[in-house]
Amino acid sequence: MLGVMASKTIRKIRRKSWCTFISGLCSLVLLCLFSFNNQHLFRETWDSKKNPSSKFYSRPLEMGYHYRNLQNVIHYGNVSQIQSGVISEGTLFKEQLKHDDPRRSKTLTEEAKVSGKTDKLYSMDMEKERKRRLPQAIIIGVKKGGTRALLEFLRVHPDVQATGPEPHFFDKHYHKGLEWYRMLMPETMPNQLTIEKTPSYFVTKEVPSRIFKMSNSTKLLLVVRDPVTRAISDYTQILSKHGGKIKSFQSSAFLNNDTTKINTSWIVIRIGLYVKHLENWLSVFPSEQIHFVHGENLVTNPGEEMKKVQNFLGLKQFITEQHFLINKSRGFPCIKKKITNKRGHCLDETKGRKHPKLPADVISSLKRFYRPYNEKFYQVTNINFNWI
Repeated sequence: MLGVMASKTIRKIRRKSWCTFISGLCSLVLLCLFSFNNQHLFRETWDSKKNPSSKFYSRPLEMGYHYRNLQNVIHYGNVSQIQSGVISEGTLFKEQLKHDDPRRSKTLTEEAKVSGKTDKLYSMDMEKERKRRLPQAIIIGVKKGGTRALLEFLRVHPDVQATGPEPHFFDKHYHKGLEWYRMLMPETMPNQLTIEKTPSYFVTKEVPSRIFKMSNSTKLLLVVRDPVTRAISDYTQILSKHGGKIKSFQSSAFLNNDTTKINTSWIVIRIGLYVKHLENWLSVFPSEQIHFVHGENLVTNPGEEMKKVQNFLGLKQFITEQHFLINKSRGFPCIKKKITNKRGHCLDETKGRKHPKLPADVISSLKRFYRPYNEKFYQVTNINFNWI
């Protein structure tokens, strides 16, 4: 009995040994084959004669559909550097693709041509659309009311382009024609608004009809401030230009130095008769096309005034109170092109000049003179500017 069991056990061990032996032999053969193929592949990949390093690095990735999106980033031609060092000039992508797959190369080349033509046509269209246009909006006045500040604030808006110097076309150079005027305008895109300012337009009788003839849809901006303060500011500017060698304010503002008799022929006084000049404009333009900017509020609360201006001009609300900071030495607002800027663009020193101190009776006489005109102006504009 024991002999039979021993015989069976020996036979089982022999069978398992042969299986183990055969399995090991197969594994050894497979390992040899894999090692041979791996060495062959290694030699084929790095053979310096067949595959130089420049060719290896210049082979394009399988970009598929995304290739067209990347062609503006990865240019055909050279591969300059790859992390570890400088790599020699690579072969052209399209030449490499021809070697790999001619049909794929042809497809990508055609895509590149189409995309290139599209980019070129787009650039050409953009250039064609950029042109000098007649202004859609004009700051018509008033002098020393804050027109320069308003223009500089509007320049910050990305959809606004403005002239530099005052054109004075509709009052002084009208005989030169609209083409001459148009050439003074900045180049703009169709979605941008062209604007100019000439404060003397407001007091020139011929200007409203001339602007209307150019375009009956022109939007007009009028910046007004207390006429008494405006007159003194105007005189201060004239005084600085003439080095102080002009008559006193009183001798020019009053007839025979009599404070009860105002000299309305003096332009400094006449400009402040806002309602008289406005009647001339309203005889040509509807009131909806004229926006009145509160000059005092433009200084103390520029964000609020600019919100109203942007609404009137049909612009997106880009300029806000965050764009402004106050120049403490002059008490005048400066505007930042970007909210994140620490400094802003301030108007030159000619703005915010110190006014000469006038006698109290002169100020009182001027206020009495302007009061009835101011009240009528409030009625016509439906705005109470609170000028005392």
